Amino acid sequence: MPERQVSQVSPDPTALKALAHPVRLRMLGLLRVDGPATASGLAARLGLNSGATSYHLRQLALHGFIEEAVGQGNRRDRWWRARHEVTSFLGEHVEGEALDAGLAFQQAALHWQMTQMQAAHDGYANLPTAWRKASSVSDYTIAMTPEAAAALIGQIQALMAQALASAPPLGTPLPPDCRPFSIILNAAPLATEQTEPDQP
Repeated sequence: MPERQVSQVSPDPTALKALAHPVRLRMLGLLRVDGPATASGLAARLGLNSGATSYHLRQLALHGFIEEAVGQGNRRDRWWRARHEVTSFLGEHVEGEALDAGLAFQQAALHWQMTQMQAAHDGYANLPTAWRKASSVSDYTIAMTPEAAAALIGQIQALMAQALASAPPLGTPLPPDCRPFSIILNAAPLATEQTEPDQP
């Protein structure tokens, strides 16, 4: 399959704060991965009432993360779709409000990633052999300079971007042997453990 253009959004601090809400983050994820949905359909999946779901959808639309899926539904049932495949945030030079908003969004995203990782662990025993072989829980700690670490992350991200651009877009019908495959990348200097000093 030839590479395609992957759509991306870099929200301003106000939009990023709005997206940091865990329900909105989950909704956007569902619309990106599974494709267009209605407020009632999302409400059923998230265990919410449709009024709350409609409110969160309006907030996502207000900040440009989603839009109405033209040609689907009717006056009673509005269908919504994600406008972008990737959210970019927290560049290395951000400060002030942009940094605070980025960290709040990163905290919400990290919480969701932990939930996803636990669900993957819980479902491992039920995976077919081919998907077990493709799954991994790995960590690597390497002594590096900031420049070498940035270069390594750049290489990994370029590889992921190439794979994303070569894959069928999520939210559309996928080939029979294809399914969404999640790769979560967290990289940072190793945090040293803080221990309490011995009490006399």
